[in-house]
Amino acid sequence: MLQQELLTQVLDVLHLEKIAYMITGSLVSSIQGEPRTTHDIDILININPSNVSTLLEAFSMDRFYIDGDAIRDAMRHQGMFNLIDTLSGDKVDFWVLTSSPFDLSRFSRKIQVTILGLSMYISSPEDTILMKLKWSKLSGGSRKQSDDALRVYELQYRFLDIVYINDWVKKLEINQQWNDLLSEADPLI
Repeated sequence: MLQQELLTQVLDVLHLEKIAYMITGSLVSSIQGEPRTTHDIDILININPSNVSTLLEAFSMDRFYIDGDAIRDAMRHQGMFNLIDTLSGDKVDFWVLTSSPFDLSRFSRKIQVTILGLSMYISSPEDTILMKLKWSKLSGGSRKQSDDALRVYELQYRFLDIVYINDWVKKLEINQQWNDLLSEADPLI
């Protein structure tokens, strides 16, 4: 199964079951910035206990790996669980929406786009940049994460809400990562 087919199948289930979601991560930074390969799809979801059985039923165990206990644990700890296509190895990392102000803010700012005929909700460019910088800091300075943020910034610059970004840079304590991005950004933007 191609990654696009996996995404289509997952989005069909989320739309059908009315599970609120937002695609994030490298897939979105590739849409908003510079395309690059990624082996997983990151989706922030707002689920409740009744959605567990829905997800387990939708993704049969002969083709997919998904664990009900892992889903319930992710809900309890506001963490992450996986869906893995056992034939291709592609996976979806489902991140449970937390009650943190940043998670709630970025989830409320998601935007709807249509790509290759597929309608989906993705993070705003500002939130993609902020999350990439946050992941860069958490990973000890991941160049891949900071490069993703830089490319989104350079391609989306004219449309970005810089006041919003600056506010969250302070709150998320990613000032150094933001300043590094600004110093590396193409001076022609």
